[in-house]
Amino acid sequence: MTDAASVTPADSATPGKAAHTPKAKGPLGAVYNWVMRLAAGKHAEPALACVSFAESSFFPIPPDVMLAPMCVARPDRWLRYALVCTVASVLGGIFGYALGYFLREWLLTFDMFKGQLAGFEAQFATWGLAVILVKGLTPIPYKLVTIASGLAMFNFPMFVAASVVTRGLRFVLVGWLFKKFGPTLAPVIEKRIGLFSLIFLVILIGGFAAATLLH
Repeated sequence: MTDAASVTPADSATPGKAAHTPKAKGPLGAVYNWVMRLAAGKHAEPALACVSFAESSFFPIPPDVMLAPMCVARPDRWLRYALVCTVASVLGGIFGYALGYFLREWLLTFDMFKGQLAGFEAQFATWGLAVILVKGLTPIPYKLVTIASGLAMFNFPMFVAASVVTRGLRFVLVGWLFKKFGPTLAPVIEKRIGLFSLIFLVILIGGFAAATLLH
């Protein structure tokens, strides 16, 4: 049996290209190396699907954290991974919508959800469908709009259609960028793993901050 750390070039890269072996150093580097090995392993797709589903309703970490290294490890599968992300994310969004819709009366006994509903209704009155499209494409946590859409009893077919478009565009773009430039950037990232980790953290915190301001 072959584990993720000993994947052969034929299994982990585009035919004709040697597989990239992660060589980042330090504590952060060890985590990076582990994620890269996981991304090339046989459990990568199920894990990606689970993270994508959960992120759309309750999980705080975006699936891009797994999608990016998976597209670097297996650039020949970038579109497949992006589609896995999209389908799982939309299904997770439907779950988040269902939570808001079917638990509406109970959730609205909490001030947090009352504020979330009021914020969403005000934004939708101003921006319409663009609210879902913008939040689905940006680092703003998508779970905030899925649950709020259910609370507001937003048109369900329109919600699903908007989710497919916006999540599909985002994950296809991320997948293509890392398929195209990831193998070249991987050695650079490994040498500056601390800096890139800080940049990612700033983007993640910025998404939550933006969500707070928009509400």
